Amino acid sequence: MKRSLLVVSAVALAVLLVAPAFAAERVIYNGIDLWQTKGNGTTFRDFSKAPIPAGFFCSKSAPFTGRIVFRGVPVATNGSLGVTDTVVQRLDDAVFNENGVAVTRLQVRALSFEGAAPVKTSCGAFNVRVTLDGEQPITHMKIIRNDENGGHFLSPIWVNVKMIFTPVSGPSREPLELSRKLRFAADPKAVWSDKPELLNKRGASVVKVDTDGDRLPDTFLPGPSNFVAGLRTPANRSISVKQAAAAAAVSPTCHCDESCYYMHCTYLVMQDQ
Repeated sequence: MKRSLLVVSAVALAVLLVAPAFAAERVIYNGIDLWQTKGNGTTFRDFSKAPIPAGFFCSKSAPFTGRIVFRGVPVATNGSLGVTDTVVQRLDDAVFNENGVAVTRLQVRALSFEGAAPVKTSCGAFNVRVTLDGEQPITHMKIIRNDENGGHFLSPIWVNVKMIFTPVSGPSREPLELSRKLRFAADPKAVWSDKPELLNKRGASVVKVDTDGDRLPDTFLPGPSNFVAGLRTPANRSISVKQAAAAAAVSPTCHCDESCYYMHCTYLVMQDQ
């Protein structure tokens, strides 16, 4: 009986000694997440509920109630972020608690879209692009670990954007600007993996990106870390880069506002992009 108690005590002590080291490894380090926006109709702004006011495009223009489909334009950078058009930064290291939940702050740092086609109005056609507009709000991200390979996360996105409309032709090419504050709900289906080896572009510790849409890199940001948003790898299994790319290509992370009149679906940027 005494020997059994000694064995149990020894095991308990070993667990206590190992636990802190294990807990120290259960950290998602701060960094950036890289996203691509495809022009396949999954990212759009529907103005039927809140039209662009009459007289915006010209003195006689009617309220615009149409839908604009957007596609991504690679963000200007001094590094190699491939087709990345949206950069989101996790501002803090996130430590998992005993329930497998970690929390960090989140901020959109770069965004670059254009209309998939010119916007047609009674005043002529306009090309449109979207950039960030000034200082961006901060939200909180909850990361849930479901197994040793990753899990899912909840990340409401708040972003202030500027839509810039430029006439396709005509005597005046002066751009028109429309600012909007967008508040996106979290995507309950959003997934993550802690397998950064499936991606390149994970090596740079710092990258300089264009945050104000003038096509000139202006702000240094930390590189990506040990968090791969948009990819879910099966528990107890390893997958190849090709398999990961195939999975990410059909699994967007989508955010929409309260009525889903504005939706933004993003895809993970993979190695070969």
